[in-house]
Amino acid sequence: LFIVVVAVNSTLLTINAGDYIFYTDWAWTSYTVFSISQTLMLIVGATYYLTFTGVPGTATYYALIMTVYTWIAKGAWFALGYPYDFIVTPVWLPSAMLLDLVYWATKKNKHSLILFGGVLVGMSLPLFNMVNLITVADPLETAFKYPRPTLPPYMTPIEPQVGKFYNSPVALGAGAGAVLACTFAALGCKLNT
Repeated sequence: LFIVVVAVNSTLLTINAGDYIFYTDWAWTSYTVFSISQTLMLIVGATYYLTFTGVPGTATYYALIMTVYTWIAKGAWFALGYPYDFIVTPVWLPSAMLLDLVYWATKKNKHSLILFGGVLVGMSLPLFNMVNLITVADPLETAFKYPRPTLPPYMTPIEPQVGKFYNSPVALGAGAGAVLACTFAALGCKLNT
């Protein structure tokens, strides 16, 4: 019951991470923010569950539950006519496997789990999340099929300065994710003490 409750809450917090259809104007910005949010929700729950059981493999199990719950939720939205041409790809699984690998390879050393596991999850998830972006339907086609109401001027997105901050959303997400994931991995470990 405990793992179900934790995974359900994580899934609810990450459910729209990958919903780029309604973020066509902010696609790269959204991608970076969503990658970081997914990274942090995965690492805190997976680390908590991993150190709670002490069994390598439970982080992957946690990610699997998140994936299945997300498939069910997005499948329900799709059935209701929500404009999805895909069900979210299991981007959490490979990152969780890396977390399990670190825990196993360092003989259940929590400090190594925080540092190495945090960096690996933080750097890998934005790469895997790019698969989500690739599987989205053509944004222009979707925009014509599902028109949005006109935004007031103060809500109109500003085009990002290409070549500056938004030049590489994967690198930006991976860099920020690697730093923040270590902190959240430490939080996951601390919740067990």
